[in-house]
Amino acid sequence: MRKKSRHVAVVGCGQTKHSSRRRDVTLPEMVSQAVFAALEDAKIDPGEVDAFMVGNMQGFGGVAQPEQWIGDWIGASDKPVIRIATGGTTGGSVGQAAYYAAASGLYDVVVGTAWEKHSDSAEPGATTGLMHVGLANVFYALTKGFSLKNVMTASVAGAAAGVAVYQARFYMNRSGCKIEHLDAVAAKCRRNAAKNPYAHLQWPGCTPEDIAATELIAYPFRYGHVCPASDGASAIVVASEDFVRRRCEKPVWIKGLASYTDEENNLQAENWSGVGVLDPSEQMGCRVSAMKAYEMAGIKNPREEIDVAEIYQPFPSQELIFAERCGLFDPGTAWRAVESGDIEIEGKMPLDPSGGVNATNAIGSSALQRILEAALQVRGDAGEHQVPKKVKNAIATGWGGNTNYITFTVLGDEPGPRRW
Repeated sequence: MRKKSRHVAVVGCGQTKHSSRRRDVTLPEMVSQAVFAALEDAKIDPGEVDAFMVGNMQGFGGVAQPEQWIGDWIGASDKPVIRIATGGTTGGSVGQAAYYAAASGLYDVVVGTAWEKHSDSAEPGATTGLMHVGLANVFYALTKGFSLKNVMTASVAGAAAGVAVYQARFYMNRSGCKIEHLDAVAAKCRRNAAKNPYAHLQWPGCTPEDIAATELIAYPFRYGHVCPASDGASAIVVASEDFVRRRCEKPVWIKGLASYTDEENNLQAENWSGVGVLDPSEQMGCRVSAMKAYEMAGIKNPREEIDVAEIYQPFPSQELIFAERCGLFDPGTAWRAVESGDIEIEGKMPLDPSGGVNATNAIGSSALQRILEAALQVRGDAGEHQVPKKVKNAIATGWGGNTNYITFTVLGDEPGPRRW
């Protein structure tokens, strides 16, 4: 007979200050700051931790097998450690793996931590793996001649920005969204980040006009639209329900989660297989992940039941695209919520009150930060960027690869229904 699944809650949150160059700390020192901040927040002794889920964006820090370096620094000696690397979704995968480790009954208390320290790399070559993939696509496109498909594939040479430019253009063309709406989203993110002491790009009072005055890089993206490369780390402590009931005052329950990969959205496969998604803003992987996670969480009407969303959005267009795919707005209408102010901290559907990835992007950590920030909102502990309403349910997303990897997590102030 199968046992009932165990409810799991986030019981501790910790993160570091983010900046372009954290030269004041080594990698293990930086990660340990986040881990021990999360343990202190949870009021849990390091000796009570049963296992660790860790991860970063492979190769970006120029360090192989970093988990072996940080182990002693985070209290993981002689304990199970699993390293996870799923590109931009790494942090989301780390958080979800921590959940499953506790929900399965294997462990009662699990730490999930993720990080990035770009500035430790001695040369830009640490990140050229993505460029090599992109250049292979360019070569393929040139040998096949000009076509919409081949141009889209060649865009992968620009890595995340190259993909996101085409994604934004497709979204704007079919929705009516204008570049001015992207200016407004980016300005909102900078203002929100100014209320978050851990955020990287902080700009109090930033206006859409301030963003519009920055240099145009590749239409529709201006310099002010683009996320930074941040050094930083984040960590959560999750615990099984029996432990939570005994020890934790303000648990945030992980009510639903899903992770789907939409390989047809991989522009590279689209050419070589002859099939695929022509509109890179379609994001079927996010739609399916949201549907499955909501079902697990018992969420019937996300527009009414979700109080705040932490969307993984290195570029402002992605905040709108993914918010729609999460079911928070009708397709092609999220930009209208920009005009109405509904996505502001005080709005009806606040998006990224922390400033989001657009303001802070320690890549391996970024999707875990979304889970962490959503948990703080449910707890009411987000400080100056706390939304001014009762948060019963929040969502956190992540994307990686060519936006084909997706993680989706629903958090709430009460447990969700049993899965079995």
